[in-house]
Amino acid sequence: MKTDILIVGSGCSGLYCALQLPRELQITVITKSDLESSDSFLAQGGICMLKDESDYASYFEDTMQAGHYENDRTSVDIMIRSSAEIIQDLLGYGVDFQREPDGSLAFTREGAHSRNRILFHKDITGREITSRLLSQVQARENVTLLEHTALLDLVSQGNTCFGAVIRGQDGSLQAVAAAVTVLATGGIGGLYKHSTNFRHLTGDAIAIACRHGVALKNMDYIQIHPTTFYSPHKEDRRFLISESVRGEGAKLYDKHMRRFVNELLPRDQLTEAILAQMEKDQTAFVWEDLRPIPAQELKHHFPNIVAHCAKMGYDVTKECIPVVPAQHYFMGGIQVGYNSLTSMERLYAIGETACNGVHGKNRLASNSLLESLVFAKRAAKDMAGRFPIPAAELPVPVDFSAYQDNDALVQEYRTLTLNKIAEASQGR
Repeated sequence: MKTDILIVGSGCSGLYCALQLPRELQITVITKSDLESSDSFLAQGGICMLKDESDYASYFEDTMQAGHYENDRTSVDIMIRSSAEIIQDLLGYGVDFQREPDGSLAFTREGAHSRNRILFHKDITGREITSRLLSQVQARENVTLLEHTALLDLVSQGNTCFGAVIRGQDGSLQAVAAAVTVLATGGIGGLYKHSTNFRHLTGDAIAIACRHGVALKNMDYIQIHPTTFYSPHKEDRRFLISESVRGEGAKLYDKHMRRFVNELLPRDQLTEAILAQMEKDQTAFVWEDLRPIPAQELKHHFPNIVAHCAKMGYDVTKECIPVVPAQHYFMGGIQVGYNSLTSMERLYAIGETACNGVHGKNRLASNSLLESLVFAKRAAKDMAGRFPIPAAELPVPVDFSAYQDNDALVQEYRTLTLNKIAEASQGR
C-alpha cells in the first residue's frame, strides 16, 4: 500500500490532524479497534479555553502548578495561546458546547483551576468533539479509514521513517509506504489492572518507536484519576466520575461519612489523600456525594454519570457512590518538539502517545483534549510546509516472517514499555 500520510490512531488528535492537511494529499488512518473505541470518546469533563488576556497568567500558573513546574513553558504558552483558534475550528465543525441563556458559551471549573475556563457538552464532551471530527473525516474523499488494523512496526532506514508494517482485520500482513507517518495511538491503560482506558491501549507505538531508537521522555509520569466508580470485578474498565462534579460541589467522605480532603486539589495530591484514607479505614474505596449539586443540574450536566450509577444500583440524588483511584492518563511518551516531530525524520507523534512537556509531572484537568488538538494542528501544518511530500517508497524489503507470531510480538511490546517505565522510575 502507498499513501502520502499514514496516521495511526482514530482519536481526536489523529482525526483533527487529518482535517488540517491539504485535501490533495492521500491520507490513510488506521485504528486498532473500531473507530469509536478511543479514549477521546470517553472524555467527560471538557476542554479549556483562554477567554481573554486577563486569564492568561492564571491559566498558565494553574497548568504549571499542577505539573509541579516540570512543564515545558513554551509548550504551555503555545497551548494556551492557541486555544481560542481551536475552539473556533470545533464550532465550525458543529461541536455543540453548553450555552448560557443569552447564547454565549458557558464555562465551568474543575479541580486545580482558579477560574471557570472549561467548555463542555453535558458530561460527554469527548464524544461530542470526537464524533464531530469523525463525521468530517468520513466525508473527505482523500481519507481512507481502516478499522481493526494494528501497527506492528515502522519501516525505517538510517534515521528516517518510510512507513509501517500493519496487520489487517483478516489477519493479513501488509507494508505501507508513507511519505510521513503520524503516531496517534493514545495511552497505556491496557497495561494496568485498574484503568479508565480501553483495554487495547497498551503503548504499542512507544515500544515500536523505542526499538527504532526514537527518543522517549518522562516514561514514569503516569496520572491516576482520583475518582472512578468502584467495581469489585477487576476485568471492568473503570468508569470515570468526572472532575467536574467536584468542581460543581460534590464532596468526598471516609467510611464514617466524614469529609476528609479538599476536593479541588490537583489530581495527584487528591489521589494520595484518598489512598491514605483507604489505608487508614482499611477499605477498598471512599464515598463521593453528588447530592450537594441540585438534582436538575445533575441530570442536565451529568446525564451519563447519573445513568451509569443508576445501572450500578445507585441513585446519586439520594445516596453516595463508591469511588477509587485508577490509572487515567500518560504524561510521558515519545519525545517531540513544538511541531510534534519526533527524533526520527518524517515521523510525528501527537496526542497522549507524545510528550511535548506541556503537562509536566501531572496534567491539569481538561487540558488533554486541548493539548492533543493544538499539537495535532501544528504537526499537520509542519509536515505540509516542511516537504513537498515525496513519493512514498520503501527503501528496503520487509521480512514478514518476523511478524507471524502475533502473541509473542504483543508480549514483547508490553514488556518493553513496562521496562521503560520501570527504568525511568529508578532514582526519582
